[in-house]
Amino acid sequence: MKKTVVIGLDSAPSSILYSPKTLHELPNLATLIEDGERYELVSCHPPITIPAWAVMVTGKTPGELGLYGFRHRKPGSYNEFYIASSHSIKDPAIWNLVEQRGGRSIIVGVPPSYPPKPVKGWLITDFITLSKTNYTWPPELKAEVEGLVGEYIFDAEFRTLDRERIIKDLWKMTRQHFEVFRHLLKAKPWDFAMIVEIGVDRVQHAFWGYYDSSHRKYEPGNPYEHVIMDYYKLLDEEVGKLLEIIPRDAAVIVTSDHGAKAMKGAFCINQWLAEQGYLKLEEEPSRPGTELNKVKVDWSKTIAWGWGGYYARVFLNVKDREPQGTINPEDYEHYRDLLAAELRKIRGPNGETWNTKVYRPEELYPVCRGDKPDLIVYFDDLSWRSAGTLGWPSNYLPENDTGPDDAVHDWIGVFTIYDPQAGRRKGFERIEAKDVSAKLKNLLSS
Repeated sequence: MKKTVVIGLDSAPSSILYSPKTLHELPNLATLIEDGERYELVSCHPPITIPAWAVMVTGKTPGELGLYGFRHRKPGSYNEFYIASSHSIKDPAIWNLVEQRGGRSIIVGVPPSYPPKPVKGWLITDFITLSKTNYTWPPELKAEVEGLVGEYIFDAEFRTLDRERIIKDLWKMTRQHFEVFRHLLKAKPWDFAMIVEIGVDRVQHAFWGYYDSSHRKYEPGNPYEHVIMDYYKLLDEEVGKLLEIIPRDAAVIVTSDHGAKAMKGAFCINQWLAEQGYLKLEEEPSRPGTELNKVKVDWSKTIAWGWGGYYARVFLNVKDREPQGTINPEDYEHYRDLLAAELRKIRGPNGETWNTKVYRPEELYPVCRGDKPDLIVYFDDLSWRSAGTLGWPSNYLPENDTGPDDAVHDWIGVFTIYDPQAGRRKGFERIEAKDVSAKLKNLLSS
């Protein structure tokens, strides 16, 4: 079995990692990428952290996994939800296949891996970890980790105006993650190792407007203009230390789960639904940014409601499915068609045409397990977030309604295989997220 290391950089776009100008400043990543077999990674639907990493390590679509995001609506509820977890994954991941072949794996921060499930090897859970009392497999690994670095950091707050604190926390977290990963590679026997660094996603959300000269918030010479590139330089240093300790004949993969681009704003999905008569409010919200669960809704007259996020999830109020359903089951497709058509007609704040994509889940996936939305909506091809709150003077918000955010997700990420025993492949090909697992299997068998 070929030793293989996967370096997962959550949200790293090809516009950064495949740019010759950028790679000139990142010598270690440049070695892997410029001398590797390069692909543009096409993310899954939806292109967000959960489900994308699960898709990549299992080879299954979000529909087959029953994972449509970080949160999922509880069946029969209007406002209750549950959080995705490792228990959501029923299909074998790549490290389970390594185990079948008699190998051991080291897994650090791959979402969703909390709570920790048994693995032949060593595992540390990811950014959705809810309890610091149980985050490793085997359980005794926790003491080893904390003996090395102290309290383990799973994530960093990034939707805050305290930019200096974000920088401090991200640098500390990322250094810690790689220190622990390198320790495990040196101290444990392994055949497959994978780390996902969530800090890449966080630094881009917090500082994209300072970095991207095309961003509406960008000001030349601003004090945080170089933070994103400084963070990538930090990554490059940590990757360099990693390359010093792994076998010279090991394959190294650098990959992201999706890309990133400038956020233009947020569109208020529930306000729009209320204006169009689909969502019936008993009273108007008293203040901007009021969550739907704090608004009096007349569910007996409501046809549809939505969720905020990087994409909009729209739910229909169906009889015998929802507590106060209004749509007869035989009219379900009529209302889905009607809503989809109306959503596609939405224009921007200045009347500009949007490239909004609206899908039925069954159009995207061969199977739709779990608790899927009735419609999946990407406003202006993801350039505008979905805002689920109400009470705003306009449906178009210049900022995210849940805290400061400069970036949204994009479809194209990176996937590069650096195999010292294979020749470099020139040019770019594309690989879909669901096909990454097969690539890993083939590589491990080579």
